[in-house]
Amino acid sequence: MEPALLILTLGTLIFAAHWFAEIFSKKRIPDVLMLMLIGIVIGPLFKIVDADKLSSMGNIFGQLTLVILLFESGTELSFKTLAESIKNTISLTIVNFLVTFVSIGLLGWLILGMNPGISFMLGAALGGSSSAVAIPLVKQISIGEKSKTILILESAFSAILCIVVALAIFESYKYGEFRVGIIFGQVFSSFLLASLIGFIGSIFWSMVLDKVRTIDNSIFTTPAFVFIIYGINELLGYSGIISALAFGIGLANMDAIYKRWLRKFFDRRPTLLNPTEKTLFSELVFLMKTFFFVYVGISIKFDSFISLLIGLGISFLMILLRIIVVRISLPSEIKGINNKDRAFLSMMIPRGLAAAVLATMISQSGLAGCERVSNIVFSVIFFTIIFTSVLVPLLEKSEKFRMFYIKLIYFSFFGKKVILNDDEAQSLEEAKDDSGSISEEDKIIISDNDDIPNILL
Repeated sequence: MEPALLILTLGTLIFAAHWFAEIFSKKRIPDVLMLMLIGIVIGPLFKIVDADKLSSMGNIFGQLTLVILLFESGTELSFKTLAESIKNTISLTIVNFLVTFVSIGLLGWLILGMNPGISFMLGAALGGSSSAVAIPLVKQISIGEKSKTILILESAFSAILCIVVALAIFESYKYGEFRVGIIFGQVFSSFLLASLIGFIGSIFWSMVLDKVRTIDNSIFTTPAFVFIIYGINELLGYSGIISALAFGIGLANMDAIYKRWLRKFFDRRPTLLNPTEKTLFSELVFLMKTFFFVYVGISIKFDSFISLLIGLGISFLMILLRIIVVRISLPSEIKGINNKDRAFLSMMIPRGLAAAVLATMISQSGLAGCERVSNIVFSVIFFTIIFTSVLVPLLEKSEKFRMFYIKLIYFSFFGKKVILNDDEAQSLEEAKDDSGSISEEDKIIISDNDDIPNILL
C-alpha cells in the first residue's frame, strides 16, 4: 500500500472507531463488530491488504494490545473486589476450560474424524475467552463490579491455561510423552511468579515515578515500563500478560500496600497514577483495540466452506456449554452476582489472539492432520465475536430476551421458579405484554430480598 494511502486509511480508521463507539453507546450496535467487518472488506473480500504479510507483525501487535489492555484494566481493580471475586473467577475459568477442552476434543476426534492429539490441541486453543473482546464489552455494559472483575480475570487466566495445555499436548504428541505434573507446575509457576514480579515492579515504579515525572516528555514511561515487565517475564518463561495485570493492580492499590506493608520500611509515601496518565492509558487501549479488530477481520480466512460450517457449529456448541458452565460454577447462592449478571456471563464466549496464535503454530507444525486447524479456529473466532457482539447488547436492551436467557440458564422452563430482586421484577413489569399481568407460564416469584438465592428449585 502506498504510504499516503496507508496514512489516510489509519486516520480514517481512528475517526471511524470513535464514531462506532458513539453508535454503540446510543444504538447498542457493537463497535468491535463493525471494525472487524472493515478488516474483512479490505482483507479477504477485496484483498487490499494481504493477511500473510501482516502475520508476524500482527502477532506482535496483538501481544502489545493485550499487555496494555490488561494493565489498564488492572488499574481499575481494588483489592476488595479482587478478594470477593477470585474464588468465583478460578471456578469459572477452570470449569469453562475443562468443559470446552473435553467437548471440542471429543467432537473433533469422534465426529470430525481428526487425530485425537490434534483434536484436543484444538480444544485447548479454544478453551479460553479473549481479553481483547471481553474487556471492552465489559466496560460498556451495566453489570456489577464483581461480575466485571470475574470476566476481566477469567480472560487473563484462561489465556495461560490455553497456551500451557496446548503446548504440553503439542510436545507430548511430538515426542510421545505426556506429563500432567509438568503442566500443573508450569501453570502454577506462571501465575505465581509472574504476579510476584508484577507486584514488585509496581512498588518500584511507584517509588520512582515522582522522579521520572521531572523528565521532559515522560508520560509514556509507564507504558514503557509495563513492556519491560512483560518482556522480563516472557524471557523467564512466565506469563507476561499476568505480570502486566498484576503491575496495574499493584499501582491501583498502592495506598493499601503502603499502609499494610511498606510503611515499615519506607518513610516516603509512594506516588500514585494521576488522572492524565489514566486518560492516556484509556486512549492507548482505544487505539490498539481499533487496529486489533481490523487485523482480526483481515486475518479471517474464507477459503474453506467446510471449515466455516464446522466453526459455526462449534460456536453454537460453545454458547450452550457456556450456559452449563455458568450454572455449575456460579450457583445462585453467591452474593453480588444477580440474574442479569449471570445472563451476561453466559454470553461471553469470544475467542481471539491466543487461539489464533496457537492455531497458527499447530497448522505450521507439519504434524499429520493439522491442516484444518487454522481455518477452523479463525472461523470460530469470527463467529464467536459476532455472537458475543450481537447478543450482549441485545441482552442489555431487551428485557424479554434477558428473562428468557435467565430461565434458560436455570432450566426453569419445566416448572422451576425464578426469584427476582426488585430491579429485575420492575424490568419484567415494564417488558410485559398488554395483558397487564405477568404470564402464568413464566412461573415467576418476585422477592424484595436481594440476598436470598435467585432460584427456587
